[in-house]
Amino acid sequence: MDAARQLEYYTIDDIYNLPDGQRAELIDGELYMMATPGRIHQRLVMELSFRIRNYIGSKNGDCEVYPAPFAVFLNVNNDIYLEPDITVICDKDKLTDEGCKGAPDWTIEIVSPTSRPMDYNKKLFKYRTAGVREYWIVDPEKNRIMAYDFEHDTVVEYTFSDKVKAGIYEDLEIDFAQIIIE
Repeated sequence: MDAARQLEYYTIDDIYNLPDGQRAELIDGELYMMATPGRIHQRLVMELSFRIRNYIGSKNGDCEVYPAPFAVFLNVNNDIYLEPDITVICDKDKLTDEGCKGAPDWTIEIVSPTSRPMDYNKKLFKYRTAGVREYWIVDPEKNRIMAYDFEHDTVVEYTFSDKVKAGIYEDLEIDFAQIIIE
């Protein structure tokens, strides 16, 4: 690396000072700009959020579901700021007006071409080490859902033809075959 070139270390203040309409995530001092999501991405966010929220409501559950943009501060230092596509939080003490302080129970990321390395690598590692109980990577381009159950140290790969079992709930299955994304 060129000695004259210095890497800039970004903070949560840099996130708050972004121009209106511009979104980014912060991981260990590095900013990752976020592209505007496409139609299929948004359809999946809506469908999955709706199904999860309806399930929780039908069980009189206390967990809350938040679609992006919703701030998740994974650690005390606020040097990991993420906006998962869907966030499920069961511990209301973690909720503030700013978002979620600490690890959510369940996060879902819908993969887009620009987010693939982040979703499959950086976020997978950060969610796991922060204490997220479950993480789904929904990849419409690859017709794949990777369901990571960190509590039981399992990962199961599904397709969009499958019913995907949620690990944090005993009887929640989402039938991806019923979700039309064309």
